[in-house]
Amino acid sequence: MDGVDPGFAQAKAVARTLAGDAAEISRLVTGGRNSRIWRVRSGERAFALKQYPARQDDPRDRLSTEVAALRLMERYRIDVVPRVLGVDGERGYALLSWIDGEDVKEVGDADIDAAVAFLSAVHGLRTTPWAAAQPLAAEACLCGREIERQIEERLRRLRVAAADERELIEFIDYSFSPQFSEASGRAGVEVGAAGLDFTAELPQEWRSLVPSDFGFHNSLRQRDGSLAFVDFEYFGWDDPVKLTADILLHPGRTLSKPQRRRFRQAAVLLYGDDPAFARRLVANLPLFGLRWVLILLNEFIPERWRRRVLAGEAGSWSDAKARQLARAREFLASLSQKVEA
Repeated sequence: MDGVDPGFAQAKAVARTLAGDAAEISRLVTGGRNSRIWRVRSGERAFALKQYPARQDDPRDRLSTEVAALRLMERYRIDVVPRVLGVDGERGYALLSWIDGEDVKEVGDADIDAAVAFLSAVHGLRTTPWAAAQPLAAEACLCGREIERQIEERLRRLRVAAADERELIEFIDYSFSPQFSEASGRAGVEVGAAGLDFTAELPQEWRSLVPSDFGFHNSLRQRDGSLAFVDFEYFGWDDPVKLTADILLHPGRTLSKPQRRRFRQAAVLLYGDDPAFARRLVANLPLFGLRWVLILLNEFIPERWRRRVLAGEAGSWSDAKARQLARAREFLASLSQKVEA
């Protein structure tokens, strides 16, 4: 497998530059759906070499964002994340400490509590001297109107890229769009009833630093049963309502109803200094759910699929599109249950 992978030679050269001349890539580890993770050995030491998408394929500077986030957490001794050991910015790689763990297949109450403890530590970073240097989180949603705008933009891209996909267009027109129209109207009314402006950005005092796209899909079960957390390419300032919604709704690791309730109650306590947090969460949660429906359909967009392939995605494009459309249908059908308090 290594011999036919066109990226293997470059990754090996980067590994030897960052970890020493004796470094060897022993196996390819499946990482995220956009980046690649290489396992590196140098003597008795093991490392993770993360290869980020080229900037021409993705304008976000994922490498700099993640490196800055991890270094900020290291400075304040948050020790359940990897450490940055080296960076090759020109070729788009970071050498990270290796975390010996497995995918989190089953989520328990202790895991919910561990995630909350980690988020609490990150939330505490917002008042540190280095917090102001952090960027906005990827696709930050600082008001209800921004959530709507992102949904509308995703819809536009899907319609342009997949205009000939009859089943997709029918799903958008007859299933998704009516629910979106209803949820938008209801969110505006609920936010207004709480004395808030649906179009006004959240003041800085109620924003937090968040590991956007955080969840148990980006966690590892260590040998002692504890959790470590990885993947901070989207880290930055945001309304913690979005972070909370994403954890409650993320299709990568579905939480049971009691687990959703446990996390939701903990989030209200964690971010409750903001008196409107709970009201915004109730109002905007359905919109965030609809946003996830469209994220599930990213495979229909050619450049997104190419990125998946570069990151090691297997299978045919047609199969991926059919699978993701089925997942989107199922998610939309169950959304009313997922957003219940």
